[in-house]
Amino acid sequence: MIKRVAVLGAGTMGHGIAEAFAMGGYSVSLYEPCESIRDRVKKTIRIELEYLADQEVIRFEEIGNIMDRIRLFDVMKNAVHDVDYVIEATPENLELKQKLFQTLDNLCKPHTILASNTSSLSLSEMMLHITPERKTRTMICHWYSPAHIMPLVELSNFGNLNEAVYEEIEKLYRRINKQTVKVKKDVPGLVANRIQQGLAREVFSLIEQEIASPEDIDKALKFGPAFRYATAGQLEIADMGGLDIWATVGDNLLSVMDNRQEASPILKNMVNQGKLGIKTGEGFFSYSDKEIELKKKKFNNKLILQLKTSQHYID
Repeated sequence: MIKRVAVLGAGTMGHGIAEAFAMGGYSVSLYEPCESIRDRVKKTIRIELEYLADQEVIRFEEIGNIMDRIRLFDVMKNAVHDVDYVIEATPENLELKQKLFQTLDNLCKPHTILASNTSSLSLSEMMLHITPERKTRTMICHWYSPAHIMPLVELSNFGNLNEAVYEEIEKLYRRINKQTVKVKKDVPGLVANRIQQGLAREVFSLIEQEIASPEDIDKALKFGPAFRYATAGQLEIADMGGLDIWATVGDNLLSVMDNRQEASPILKNMVNQGKLGIKTGEGFFSYSDKEIELKKKKFNNKLILQLKTSQHYID
């Protein structure tokens, strides 16, 4: 049974993963080699926990215990030598992750399960330099951001994994109230990101063709398809609407929709201009310095409202 967890990387994803495990009652070793990130991560986590308490997701009196369950490390060996499960949330670089897995294979105990938060790199390639025995205890466990709020975790089951290990990890995530998806093939993007990119491709195309304003395109999504997606999946929606209707509409629309094989030119052009979204103050919309934190708070408010609501309709 998994009792001790280590998370490698305390950035955007890593600190949220550590936070989620600590909220679930687990002792977490959080490794971060960068001193500046390490110095501020505990403050970041506490602020997020206080916000969750404000929203009645957790109780204020729980915060101290949650914080105490997270231990920071600047030496990887010290963080992972006695844990049962390690998940890395390091930059999406194949060579980096290959070396990391090789190092972990040497540092960790034989029973330790290794996992990567990647959604774009091949598991078989990441495992290239680890032992055959460890390969049966290595997998992808891909979280969605923000990790301490979003329920989804995608779990790989590509044939290398011992089935008992898969079941153990699935139980682990259920114990911290995550919804798991079993991914059966090693494909880029896994499941959720592929669905999201298909939707995003058409949204960016509508902008490029000036068919509607950014505000109206987002409104069409929020109060149309996404309104249903909040409580139902695409296949359930198709069944409810009638598969004959979906087949007819598909025949009429798919041939005239965007099918390009790379990112939208309008998206690349904005990136080249330094318009990266809220992180730079301008993307498809503009954000003043005063608005940025408020926008982030409102965004998370909506996610938390949906998180609470989702507890009532989980099948």
